[in-house]
Amino acid sequence: MPTALPRKSPRQLARARRLLAALKRRYPDAHCELDWREPHELLVATILSAQSTDVGVNRATPGLFKAFPRPSDYAAAGAAAIEPHVRTLNFWRNKARSVHESMQALCDRFEGQVPRTMEELLTLRGVARKTANVVLGNAFGLQEGVVVDTHVGRLARRMGLSRHEDPAKVERDLMALFPRKDWCLLSHLLIFHGRRACRARGGRCAEDPICLAFCAEARLSSRGPAAPRRRRAPARPRPSRRTG
Repeated sequence: MPTALPRKSPRQLARARRLLAALKRRYPDAHCELDWREPHELLVATILSAQSTDVGVNRATPGLFKAFPRPSDYAAAGAAAIEPHVRTLNFWRNKARSVHESMQALCDRFEGQVPRTMEELLTLRGVARKTANVVLGNAFGLQEGVVVDTHVGRLARRMGLSRHEDPAKVERDLMALFPRKDWCLLSHLLIFHGRRACRARGGRCAEDPICLAFCAEARLSSRGPAAPRRRRAPARPRPSRRTG
């Protein structure tokens, strides 16, 4: 991703900081909700989380991590041995192959250690910017970007932080709006709010103070349906004046 970010106005930056402060007050314990202890476990869990819920991944990983405690264990076992542990997840066969090949790459090219740069992480199978940002930010405290999942993308558009659907463009807007030191935390804050209030369906947007303050959709829905406009009665024709 190029280093040049979109330019934002002082008004946009000030609004973004107000939103960040409100989210920090609401969710002081916001964190990555995937369970992990070692960096390679977070990498595995994040690969598995694609198009799956964190809850589902957290159900699958205890047995997986126990069976394969080190990257070398995954590499030696092969994808077929990983598959039984991830069958409950979407696209489990492809994910098992991605986990095996990424762990094998750690052993072959990185001395069994999770790399700490975006460029190196992106060479691993199953790793795109979202996964790399999760690992760098949470395992190593490196702020290289903002994780953009479905929750973050939805909130970014609803709250006027980005008008884009493309996650890469949404990420660039968020990176330009928020301080770099908060990029990792920002994703957790938005995900927490997206799961607890600003859901895709059945959210509490019309009642939530943060939504009402920063989301035009929430303000409109809080007013209820607009009253139907009364139709004017047609004007009566004026009687013509006869002359002569």
